[in-house]
Amino acid sequence: MTIEYRNSTKLPAPAGFSHASIAPAGRIVHLAGTIGTDADGNHPESLAAQTAQALSNMVDALTGASDATVDDLVKVTLYVVGWRESMQTELFTGIAQAAAVNPLPQVPITLIGVQSLFLDDSLIEVEGTAVIAD
Repeated sequence: MTIEYRNSTKLPAPAGFSHASIAPAGRIVHLAGTIGTDADGNHPESLAAQTAQALSNMVDALTGASDATVDDLVKVTLYVVGWRESMQTELFTGIAQAAAVNPLPQVPITLIGVQSLFLDDSLIEVEGTAVIAD
């Protein structure tokens, strides 16, 4: 399935994401939030490492629970504990680490700063939506 990623000329040019994604009719895959734990449930200590792991876990959920691929993603939401602009470098490092293994399309991304997540050691949770052909 071909998903179009578009940017508005009425907004500043995005860096690393798109303003909008347009998917043809199909089945929508809503992914639960994934956190940055490894297969044994351990949390890495840094935001970068948890971001890389959370994105990897999201891809595993997407491909393991449906017949979708990363190319079917249309939206990603990031929930980051205690978000501050000064955390960008560490977040982007984790995104780059994840993309080195599973390149992600430049889908629309929303980042929401939160007070806490379900597990106290979690620094980030990632949620995705995909559309797959009927």
